[in-house]
Amino acid sequence: MTSSAPRSLPVPRAVLFDAFGTLFDVHSVAVRAEQRFPGAGERLSQLWRDKQIEYSRLVSMSGRYQPFWDLTRAALQHAAQRLGLALGPGEEDALMNEYRHLSAFPEVAEVLRALRSRGVRAGMLSNGDPPMLAVAVRSAGFDEWLDPVLSVHTVQRYKTDPAAYALGTAALELPAREVLFVSSNGWDAIGATWFGYTTLWVNRQGLPIDPLGTEPTRTAANLRAVLDFFPAT
Repeated sequence: MTSSAPRSLPVPRAVLFDAFGTLFDVHSVAVRAEQRFPGAGERLSQLWRDKQIEYSRLVSMSGRYQPFWDLTRAALQHAAQRLGLALGPGEEDALMNEYRHLSAFPEVAEVLRALRSRGVRAGMLSNGDPPMLAVAVRSAGFDEWLDPVLSVHTVQRYKTDPAAYALGTAALELPAREVLFVSSNGWDAIGATWFGYTTLWVNRQGLPIDPLGTEPTRTAANLRAVLDFFPAT
């Protein structure tokens, strides 16, 4: 898939990345799951992720916030039960630990390094709670490249609630249009666009856009398209 044609691209002053699915491959857990449940690893990973996002919306909309780590565990338990997979306590903990050390997509380090060399501030705004993010960022070696690392835990509202997106503009002290928000989750890119961010949807799977009357500023197949917003001088 090629990048969508730019619509008079704005010139952002900073970047905010989503974490899970954007910088970190949430389905890298499928490798461990497949070792334990041959033939079912990918199905478990996909259902686990779907329920994780569903639970975040459910508790946020109902005003019954729970930390993302707890929702992730609940989603794993549901997915395993639904697929008829016997998940003992030790195996559950092992799969949860995989979520602390998700693999980064191969182009991430290159993009973050290039942003640093171009003097562009890059941060993260994620549904993950602070301990999850701290371990993931440190494990991937991204500590020196991501600042700020923002968690919705501070407002106890998950994306796409405007209170979650407002964390970015407050931390960067910039209007939303001057911040490039990058996500591989189509719903997140739309939510950020509604909030007012300049947006990039990293559509790795070539999915159709959700027909909700809003499109991200730009769509591309991988994170390297971030650099198109910040030409090297």
